[in-house]
Amino acid sequence: MQKRYLPALGAAIALAMAAVAVPQRASAASADLDCTMKFSLTGWSLIYKHAEGHGVVTCADGTSMPVNISAKGGGLTVGKTHIDDGTGKFTDVHAISEVLGTYAQGDASIGAGKSGTAQVLTKGTVSLALAGSGEGVNIGVSVGGFTISAAGHDRRMHHRKK
Repeated sequence: MQKRYLPALGAAIALAMAAVAVPQRASAASADLDCTMKFSLTGWSLIYKHAEGHGVVTCADGTSMPVNISAKGGGLTVGKTHIDDGTGKFTDVHAISEVLGTYAQGDASIGAGKSGTAQVLTKGTVSLALAGSGEGVNIGVSVGGFTISAAGHDRRMHHRKK
């Protein structure tokens, strides 16, 4: 008699697992949030690369957050740069707080005068595509981190007025 119930038990377990898995996938897919960043950045390098700046992250749900930016790394580099009106686009974000942290960065550059840059950085599953233009002199290859942190003494998120 036990053999008769095994196929039914297996089917019931498979059906229960499918019912639990489907809502999780649907909620994960609907949780994606479009977030962008406007920023400016100034830096220098001489073997060690260092840049600092600030910006604002804004998400499609109406939340925004002022941020500080720091890029540090090392390699064979020399130069000085300044980026104004930089833009960033985040992917695989579920809440604005997920944009904070350190992203892996690799860079190879050569330029003088007015120049542009584009990079894609990663932090776990979150990616950040950066683009910007500015001025400076820079040559070299470096690796390091690009850190985004909440700005100022008020680290709460801001909401747009409707």
